[in-house]
Amino acid sequence: MGNRLSKIATRTGDDGSTGLGDGSRVGKDSLRIQALGDVDELNSQLGLLLCEDLPDDTRQALLSIQHDLFDLGGELCIPGYTVLADAHLARLDALLEKYNGTLPPLKEFILPGGSRGAALAHVCRTVCRRAERSVVLLDKAEAGTVNAPARQYLNRLSDLCFVLARVLNRAAGGQDVLWEKDRAR
Repeated sequence: MGNRLSKIATRTGDDGSTGLGDGSRVGKDSLRIQALGDVDELNSQLGLLLCEDLPDDTRQALLSIQHDLFDLGGELCIPGYTVLADAHLARLDALLEKYNGTLPPLKEFILPGGSRGAALAHVCRTVCRRAERSVVLLDKAEAGTVNAPARQYLNRLSDLCFVLARVLNRAAGGQDVLWEKDRAR
C-alpha cells in the first residue's frame, strides 16, 4: 500500500483534484471518490453505532467489519488492487445466519427505529445501500474495475445491518417498529 500520511494539509487538492493510492490524480467529483467517500461515511456511521452499549459479539463483529471497510477503501483508492475475497463474504453470511436465526419471521414491514442502537443500525443500512449504489455505478462506468466481492460485501452488509437493528431492539427490551398498513391517514 502507499505511503502513510505524515502531513495532512498538503494543499494539493486546492484545484479540485485528489490523489489516489497509485499516485494518479482524479477530480474530487469523480465516481471513484464518490464511492470511496460513501464507504468512508459508512465506516464512520458504524463507529457511531459502536459508541452504544452493544453485546460483546456484536461489537467484535462490527469492529472486524470496520477493518474490512477500510480495506475496501484501499481497493477503491488503488485501481486494480484487491483485498476483499470470498472469505469476507462467508464471514458476513455466517453472521447473518447467526443473528437472523434468533429472530421471529417478519410478517410486516418495519420502520427504522425503536432503540437508539437499532435506529443507528438502520442509518448504517441506508448509508451502506448508498455506498453499494456508488460502487456499482463506478464499476459500470469503469468497465468492471471493481472487485466483485467488494460489491457483494456491501450488499450483504446492508442486510446484516437490517438484521442487527432487529436484534438490538430485542436486546434493549423492545420489538420491531411495525409499519401500519391500515392506519388513519
